[in-house]
Amino acid sequence: MRFFKSLFGQIIVAMCAGILLAVFYPDIGRSLKPLGDGFIKLIKMIVPMIVFCVVVQGIHGAGELRKVGRVGLKALIYFEVVTTIALLLGIVLAYVFHPGAGMNIDAATLDASSLTSYVDNAEGVRKAGLAEFMLKLIPTTVVSAFTSGDVLQVLLFSVIFGCALSMIGEKAQPVATLIDGLATAFFKCMSFIIKLAPVGVFGAIAFTVGKYGIGSLKQLAMLVLLFYGAVIVFVFVILGAILRAAGFNIFKLIGYLREELLIVLGTASSDSVLPQVMRKLKFMGIKDSTVGLVIPTGYSFNLDAFSIYLTLAAVFIAQATNTPLAMGDLLSILAIALITSKGAHGVPGSAIVILAATLTAIPAIPVVGLVLVLSVDWFIGIARAAGNLIGNCVATVVVAVWEKDIDRERAHSVLNGKETA
Repeated sequence: MRFFKSLFGQIIVAMCAGILLAVFYPDIGRSLKPLGDGFIKLIKMIVPMIVFCVVVQGIHGAGELRKVGRVGLKALIYFEVVTTIALLLGIVLAYVFHPGAGMNIDAATLDASSLTSYVDNAEGVRKAGLAEFMLKLIPTTVVSAFTSGDVLQVLLFSVIFGCALSMIGEKAQPVATLIDGLATAFFKCMSFIIKLAPVGVFGAIAFTVGKYGIGSLKQLAMLVLLFYGAVIVFVFVILGAILRAAGFNIFKLIGYLREELLIVLGTASSDSVLPQVMRKLKFMGIKDSTVGLVIPTGYSFNLDAFSIYLTLAAVFIAQATNTPLAMGDLLSILAIALITSKGAHGVPGSAIVILAATLTAIPAIPVVGLVLVLSVDWFIGIARAAGNLIGNCVATVVVAVWEKDIDRERAHSVLNGKETA
């Protein structure tokens, strides 16, 4: 009975119930999409304020602004190195396993009508230079940063506000106390919302199986399975080695985050667990300043699984349409994907849009080939979201170790299950 009373057990039951309902009553399953969408909207409603409170608390509590800058710089260097490894892994696996070989699809016969909105958005992403990207980080007003739902805009204002509080000194204490109180209240709100996770997962799973069918993964199965395998290898081998070098175990970290990962697997969205993950990492013994800077920044700059998908899908499309790729084309894919992946978060249909933006910059690969991966993007998105989340959690632990911002004894105690959040 203890299993069924836990959130973990309730989510497992909800996933099984959603699948069974959709298998026998697909029409009802498709009609339950609002349950999953509503749960994610509830989470997104409160994310900006939690990010603001956590970041401001962290910077004000850190006291030394040079430390904040040092944490941010180390995080960005880590993001770039690990993202490059992920992009290379996608290319290597595509060439080793040739998932698109033998499809022999003539690009001229593909129907591009379903891609119109994605390609239009992709054109804007591709043409946006560094200056436009930087300008997009700046909200029109302070209020619009919170209403737009763009985490990076909220992060920018939070860093500025936190630095201002830190420099004001004693006079800022009443404001800091107010923000501490707000943070406590918002995290309490989140504890209410997270209890609805089984309902959200039930609706999302029922809709997916009801719409695409239980055998949906048979279509383009090689690409889907290869991507899942790539994410597993990246998480347990590459991230596992990085985390081991920092003194921790990847299996224990994943076990600690199992409830959040199940929500991600059910909703195909890592946004839905951002506040909960930040709270758990802080409970694990990592300082507020590190959690508050690394996690929100990582949601846009450290998309490991997304990066694997970009290069894997690009080469898959080339193979499926019999498009030969020279070494220069592969290097172009790598370089362009390293840039376009940074604009993924917050873009509607982000995976297809950013993939389109990458392909439009490489004339050799027909952009219309995106039709081939569009139908299985939801299933790929499940592993993509889970891989991104794990990657950001590992990044936070590693940066915290570098900065000595983690209580190792407490972290091991929590990961070993001796203390529960």
